[in-house]
Amino acid sequence: MSVNAVRLPANGANREASTQSALSECVSRTVQRYLSDIGDADFGEGLHALVIREVEGPLLREVLAFHDGNQSRAAAALGINRATLRKKLTAHGLL
Repeated sequence: MSVNAVRLPANGANREASTQSALSECVSRTVQRYLSDIGDADFGEGLHALVIREVEGPLLREVLAFHDGNQSRAAAALGINRATLRKKLTAHGLL
């Protein structure tokens, strides 16, 4: 079953942003703010790894809570198998 992303209303000022999902727009704003805050500082591990690490924990926590702690349903919603979910939960200190 496919779920459509919520679209932000067009504000006229930025047509490209209006076609992004609410989640995509939130990530864009947050990354822009982060980049502005750190300037030319070194990312160390790389920006991609940093964003994935920061986003994955809350994503897993919220999906698991939405499914009342049922790991099988949460894994199915995430599109990963239960063993992978458990490995990720352990890595993020959520088990």
